[in-house]
Amino acid sequence: MDEKEQNNAKFKAIPVTGSASYEKSDRPKSGFGKSVIIPFISGVVGCTVVIGTCFGVPSIRTKLIGNQTTSSISTTNNNSTKSDGYVKQTSLENYSDTSVYAANKILPSIVGIKIDYTVNSTSIFGRTGSTTATASGSGIIISEDGYILTNNHVVSSSSSDSNSYYQISEATKVTVTLFNDETEYEAKIVGQDEQTDLAVIKIEKTGLTKAEFADSDDVKVGEFAMAVGNPVNMTSTVTTGIVSAVNRKITDSDGKTYTCIQTDAAINSGNSGGALVNAQGKVIGINTLKLSGTGIEGIGFAIPINSTTDITSQLIQYSKVKRPFIGISGIDLDETTAKKYNLVVGIYVKSVEDFSSAEKGGLKSGDVIIEADGKSIKSMDELNEIKNSHQIGDTMKLKINRDGSEKEITLTLGEQP
Repeated sequence: MDEKEQNNAKFKAIPVTGSASYEKSDRPKSGFGKSVIIPFISGVVGCTVVIGTCFGVPSIRTKLIGNQTTSSISTTNNNSTKSDGYVKQTSLENYSDTSVYAANKILPSIVGIKIDYTVNSTSIFGRTGSTTATASGSGIIISEDGYILTNNHVVSSSSSDSNSYYQISEATKVTVTLFNDETEYEAKIVGQDEQTDLAVIKIEKTGLTKAEFADSDDVKVGEFAMAVGNPVNMTSTVTTGIVSAVNRKITDSDGKTYTCIQTDAAINSGNSGGALVNAQGKVIGINTLKLSGTGIEGIGFAIPINSTTDITSQLIQYSKVKRPFIGISGIDLDETTAKKYNLVVGIYVKSVEDFSSAEKGGLKSGDVIIEADGKSIKSMDELNEIKNSHQIGDTMKLKINRDGSEKEITLTLGEQP
């Protein structure tokens, strides 16, 4: 079986939340936390917190990674060393350990992110209240003048439980800590995209060390992988492992599906938004989700870096992602469902939005879409995948079944509102 076509089993992913207290020393300590498959964010919500658990107020869901404390690598022939942190700076020739080289390469490009929130809550008895909350995570420097890539859930989140409903507003304040620099820099949110769980923030500082990206399409199963971040606020933590799988489809707790790189490098609460890098210290993915539970260890997921390039550019330019739009709500019809309702396999069009591409192209409620651009489809995910391969203004050909008869229609894709 081609490694690019591995079993795409679905898992439920839930955000890893909570933080742990520990004594600071000159070097980060290793830590352990209860995990579940979730985004890696570390949150403190004005209450006593143990790893993965918060009493009294909801913990915030986000994936985050912390600040760095090591120095950058020199690739010259100078054999001198400089110990600015717990990893030494030395010449490339002296690196006998792949992990040391990769850590030195990436750490100056990883930042710690702290987010302040206002949490509004309404209990099942109708009582309302609010409190402040903080969360911590990570980001990757993508430009020398202060642009930083992270997960959207790091800077925008909500949470609920069985006893109360909590709504967390947009972050009221975002601060960034740089590698080997305890100064907190206030950041502004440049753009966010919930669909891909990506966001870009910016600080007013120049001369930063931007991360170098690898081609994530070339990632192979079994190759070296290092996760970098801020698990449970332990800044500049690196963990190593391998690439366990590629093109793994994972469904999170909100029902969104991502195509990810799977790794067994330890990813814990607070790692969200950080980097997964290869042996050269080049970014191959953004740490985002983790599968956890009794009997489950070493299953983490990163968004491939290639899939972030266009999204990042649009977030910087437009503060949002401009996507083509069809304008329908639909119901997946597999063989079992279609047979039950005496329909054909495809997508049942439940409703059509006014003035949308679908309405203008002639789609009607009750139609069943059976092909898109010549490909048979039976789910909204498949339709959206084909749609997203187009640009706004492109045409898209659909074959539908209407009242037992097949018909072809052509849509001109508009822009998603």
